[in-house]
Amino acid sequence: MNMQKNDTIAAIATALSDSGIGIIRISGSEAISVANSVFCSKSGKRKLQNVDSHTIHYGYIVDIDSNETVLPEDWQRHIIDEVMVAIMKAPRSYTTEDTVEINCHGGVLVMQKILESVLRHGARIAEPGEFTKRAFLNGRIDLSKAEAVIDIIHSQNEFALTSSVNQLKGSLSAEIKRLREQIIYEIAFIESALDDPEHISLEGYPEGLNEKTDMLLKSIKKLLDTADNGRLIKEGISTVIVGKPNAGKSSLLNILVGEERAIVTGIAGTTRDVLQESIKLHGIGLNIIDTAGIHKTEDTVEKIGVEKAKQYAADADLILYVVDASVELDESDREIISLIGDKNTIVLLNKSDLAPVVEEKNLRELMEKMLPKHKQIAMIPTSTKDNSGIDVFENTIKEMFFQGELKSNNEIIITNMRHKEALQNAYDSLIMVKKSIETGMPEDFYSIDLMSAYSSLGFIIGEEVDDDLVEEIFSKFCMGK
Repeated sequence: MNMQKNDTIAAIATALSDSGIGIIRISGSEAISVANSVFCSKSGKRKLQNVDSHTIHYGYIVDIDSNETVLPEDWQRHIIDEVMVAIMKAPRSYTTEDTVEINCHGGVLVMQKILESVLRHGARIAEPGEFTKRAFLNGRIDLSKAEAVIDIIHSQNEFALTSSVNQLKGSLSAEIKRLREQIIYEIAFIESALDDPEHISLEGYPEGLNEKTDMLLKSIKKLLDTADNGRLIKEGISTVIVGKPNAGKSSLLNILVGEERAIVTGIAGTTRDVLQESIKLHGIGLNIIDTAGIHKTEDTVEKIGVEKAKQYAADADLILYVVDASVELDESDREIISLIGDKNTIVLLNKSDLAPVVEEKNLRELMEKMLPKHKQIAMIPTSTKDNSGIDVFENTIKEMFFQGELKSNNEIIITNMRHKEALQNAYDSLIMVKKSIETGMPEDFYSIDLMSAYSSLGFIIGEEVDDDLVEEIFSKFCMGK
């Protein structure tokens, strides 16, 4: 990659909203010089050029020309803000370049004025994610760690945050490097043997390579198996509430959200459009969609709502089927059951505080008859009137999606679809190695597929990527990071 830039960049690194503290970050070969041009100590002197690294200095940001001679009685008229300035000299900084962070008061206007002054004195505005991109290009972090930075910023629950922090610490990088080292060793051995057959023998080698390939496949498969759960941990479980009108869907949404988000009445068909809410259920992210009641109707608006409900159910990770257990099942229930297919489903036998008409046994038999290939269906008696049964959700969802346990230790979890694709490509290449061994192909065929696997894994940590991909990844970062 030929993307190195050596100019000095600056940006507001904190949220562009009024707050207690704001930070303007400067990085590059002229970062300290630029900061020195806008900074005055309490005595009115500019003195950042020769200070020690990793020190903090109290003073003021002033809006004056760097070459202007400022009289002691005049400079205070040019003050923008009272600040603390942190100096971090290369290579001991986030970007490995000279870096300055101006800690000022967090008003939008004052931050913008300080940034404008910094830009006038030689810096340019940073591109989105450019500080982290420089950390990557300068070798401080690899690409998987860089992507962990944005995942930390966007984490929506504690499990996603823990996974991203572990990736930033290098758990995924270390595993990918370990796998690549094993693969490149085999490539080097094969190439050496082919170049010097008199001294390096390949007799019996295919059998040994087959065993090593099995171990590599097992390691990669372990990572791939975490990808689906990783997506759910990172993005949240797409959850759609379906049921007949007046079954209690909107009441369930209100209970889960903890406030009256949906209008609830005794009139069937109150909900005509979809309502979307994101909640955390004891650390598990649920992206909930409350849909219109599914039933036959001549109302044009209701028909649109019913069609939307069917569309959302088709794309859901989890369906919450709310059944009014106080009334008989009918054709609308059968239509809803047919929508479930093989999706993860929790059936809520609602209105359990009333005399039951629908029994769990009978409903389960109907669903098993209509959905013979469906996985085990969870059924929970609930009452949205007194909140009974709602507390069973957490363990049921954990068991359904995370095998009963959401781990917050150092286990590697694949949450990035780019990483999943690269791992799958590496896995497929190693399968080709095994096929070549089984069919007795020449050893140089092994090298081709081993190198393909090696390159695919390198794609994860940034050793096998092109400039366009790097630009695309960092363009998703916020300004100042």
